[in-house]
Amino acid sequence: MQEVILFKPRPVQEEIFNSLKRFNVLVCHRRMGKTVLCINILIRAALEGDKPDQRFAYIAPLFRQAKQIAWDYLKQYTNDIPGRKFYENDLRVDLPNGAKIQLFGADNPDALRGMYLDGVILDEYAQMRPGLWGSVIRPLLTDRQGFGIFIGTPQGHNEFYELYLNARDGFKDIDGNRHADATWKAFMYKSTETGVIDEAELSSAKREMTAAEFDQEFECSFEAQIRGAYFAADIALAEEEGRIGNVPYDRAIPVHTAWDIGIGDSTVIWYFQLIGQEIHWIDYYEDSGKPLSEYVQELQEHDYVYGEHYLPHDIRARELLAGKSREDVLQDLLNYQCRVVENHKIDDGISNVRNKLPKCWFDRQKCSRGIEALRQYRHEFDENQGVFKNRPLHNWASHPADAFRIGCMGMQPAFKWTTLELPKRVFV
Repeated sequence: MQEVILFKPRPVQEEIFNSLKRFNVLVCHRRMGKTVLCINILIRAALEGDKPDQRFAYIAPLFRQAKQIAWDYLKQYTNDIPGRKFYENDLRVDLPNGAKIQLFGADNPDALRGMYLDGVILDEYAQMRPGLWGSVIRPLLTDRQGFGIFIGTPQGHNEFYELYLNARDGFKDIDGNRHADATWKAFMYKSTETGVIDEAELSSAKREMTAAEFDQEFECSFEAQIRGAYFAADIALAEEEGRIGNVPYDRAIPVHTAWDIGIGDSTVIWYFQLIGQEIHWIDYYEDSGKPLSEYVQELQEHDYVYGEHYLPHDIRARELLAGKSREDVLQDLLNYQCRVVENHKIDDGISNVRNKLPKCWFDRQKCSRGIEALRQYRHEFDENQGVFKNRPLHNWASHPADAFRIGCMGMQPAFKWTTLELPKRVFV
């Protein structure tokens, strides 16, 4: 098989090849060759499988990343297979035995719905939207009892971290005890253990990177601060100070909402109350592909007394069919006060958020996805130059972070901080 696909695994890659379970979580240092390894795992499974019409998927955080990272590898290692066919537009290769391997982006999960899979690779799962595995991917493996492999580098305590713990130590029951599942396996490979990167190069990287960056990228530390994150330190401080917990709805105070409205992307709504000097984020909602009327219905299903709804400036864009802006449509549907936050520099909005975060309290359960998005929101990284760009990375975390920024910017002219000293609140 290696002669067919021209892949000679490194010792550490061969070790993984020979010890895979049905579900696998691979935490690997940078430049270990995990993408090449997993592309070849898919090829091997496609060639050796005996089921008819096999379907395999490689999923990256973004579709363009899948094309940039894995498409050339997939073509390279299947190029010498007689009878194979490439479909550039679909990023798919069809093998002569009827098996198909296709690349996808987690930014468009709807492209996966309705299909079945015999195996899937989720590359850089830490960068994907939480819940993607359970709500979209796992059901696709059921009919054929397909396999799944999560690969990536740590980026804090997120869903990738939880999956690693589950695979390593077992899944929690309702009492919090962990029970091992023989179908899951965890792998962790640090750069100082694999020998893939020579010592001189590692020493050079360690000198040129911060300790947190090196520990995260090369030593697979889940504890290191997320590289290039805007608000990770602020969220960590909120955790430390007990400002993330059970934050109840105060019926005597109006609830305001902050929106980010997507057309093809997610629409996000944060719910918050202004109580004294504190901002209480009491609820969170996110969905995609729905008309505005259904998002309004979501608001009406809560027993909240509403104040203002803070909307992004592009809400004023006109809809071609209705002849109305989305602002007009929402105003008609809501019958509440809509406040459009004027366009502003992203940097100014981020600074505003940082100023507000020390005054913020979050409901851990209802706002869990939004909290994780704020923790993960970060600069875009230029792989060619090796530097962070002065703009946010557009991924699943950007929509919740944008809505949060809209709320912080929107409340600025309407909300005056007072000098009233309030007793410290402790939520548990």
